[in-house]
Order: sequence, then C-alpha cells, then structure tokens
Amino acid sequence: MKKENEYFEALFSDMPDSPLAGASLGLVSAQDSLMNAMFDQSKKMIGSMVEYKELMMMYTCAMKTIKTKFDVLNAEFKVRYQRNPIKFIDTRLKRTTSVMEKMERNNIAFSLENIEAHIHDVAGVRVICSYLDDIYVIAKALTEQDDVTFIAQKDYIENPKPNGYRSMHLIVSIPVFFSEQIKHLKVEVQIRTIAMDFWASLEHQLKYKQENPNGAEIAAELKECSEVISNTDTRMLEIRKKIEINSGKPTEDEVLFEKLRKFDVAIE
Repeated sequence: MKKENEYFEALFSDMPDSPLAGASLGLVSAQDSLMNAMFDQSKKMIGSMVEYKELMMMYTCAMKTIKTKFDVLNAEFKVRYQRNPIKFIDTRLKRTTSVMEKMERNNIAFSLENIEAHIHDVAGVRVICSYLDDIYVIAKALTEQDDVTFIAQKDYIENPKPNGYRSMHLIVSIPVFFSEQIKHLKVEVQIRTIAMDFWASLEHQLKYKQENPNGAEIAAELKECSEVISNTDTRMLEIRKKIEINSGKPTEDEVLFEKLRKFDVAIE
C-alpha cells in the first residue's frame, strides 16, 4: 500500500490541477479504510476464537472435577461396603456444531455469554451403575455436597421417554479453580444402569437406520426391548436384596473379620 501511495504521488505531483489527482488519492484512502476494517474484524474473530477455546477448556476442567467426585464416592463405597456402585464413568464435551445447532433451534444468538447462560449440557458426565437403587444413592451423594449447586433433574426412569429411553439426568453447577479466577460452570450428569446404557447405545446407532418402510415397527420393537430391560433391572435388584436378607445379621467375629478384610482392599 505504501508503494502504491508513492506511485500515485509521483504520477500527479506535476499535475496539481488534474481532476484525476484527487480521485486517485481518494481511491487509495478508500482502500486503506477497507484494509483497516478487515484487519479490525480479523482481530475480533481471532479474539473470539481464543475466548471460545478457553471456555471449552474450562468446561473440560468442570467435567474432570465432577468425575473426580464420583471416583471418590466409588472408592469410599468400595472400602465401606465392599461393593462398587459405579462400574465406569464417561465424559464428553459437546461439539461446536452441536452447540450452534442447539442455539439455532432455540433462537439463541451465538455468543459466549449465551452459551454459559442457556446451554446446560456443553460438559457431560455419564455414570454407569450396577443396580437401580445405586442411581439414586449416587445422585443424592453428589447433589448434597457443599460445593455442588443443584439446578434441575429429569427422572426418565420413573417417567421414560416415549421411545423407551431411561436414565437420570441432573444439571449441576460447580466452582472450578483456575490460576486467576474461580469459574462456576454447569455440567449435565446422566446416571443409568448397565442395562439402560446398553439399550441407549444400540438405540442411538439404530435410529439412524430407521428411514425405511418398517421404521414404525422397528421403533415399537425397540420400545418393547426397553420394557424387557427395565424388568430385568428390577428383578436383578430384587435378587440382590434377597441375598442380603438371607445373609442374616453377622456375628461379632464376622464383623471383625470383615473389618480386617478391608485392610487388603486396593484403593484406586
């Protein structure tokens, strides 16, 4: 741009009365303004991208914090009751395209402020338990912690979705400590049994293949499978409770022996 300015200045330096002189210099000025505007816009876009990346990093840390809380609860149950209610924990960060699509469906302008305020499932933690009652025990243990703020709950176990989906969904907010600030972030927690997760995973795969003449029939069969799995969950819990009842009250020697056994429990 500097060379262009020098060229035009040299070209019209000897023609002060030429009407083209002012027009040419005006063109250069317009080009400068356009370039400056584009540069400012680029800086804003880069700045927004960096801020978005930082926000996603914060949500990732929020997921890790919630996962650690569940790991601690599982370790406690293993030592106290010789049983792990949690079989495994999975985490996922919502993709940018999914965030944008959800905001568009709900007529929400895309901005970092709106993401934090309106999108509650950017950070997701899925907890898989062995038995039905474990779901409620674990949910209660999480939401009663002092630094966890309970926001919402959807119990799809008591009230399954029309397609047969069952799970416990919680929205909580937790403080995450960074080097220069404390950030309160929302996390969606899904808690379900192994059987529920098995059905949900396969249904998620199969629903993309339902665009065929038998789509309605397949949906009905999937819902029927959900009922079978739900009944199996209930029966497995009843069997476990029968075993616990039939075990009877332990003797003093058995209590002492059980306490000694706990010394050998590996704490992970």
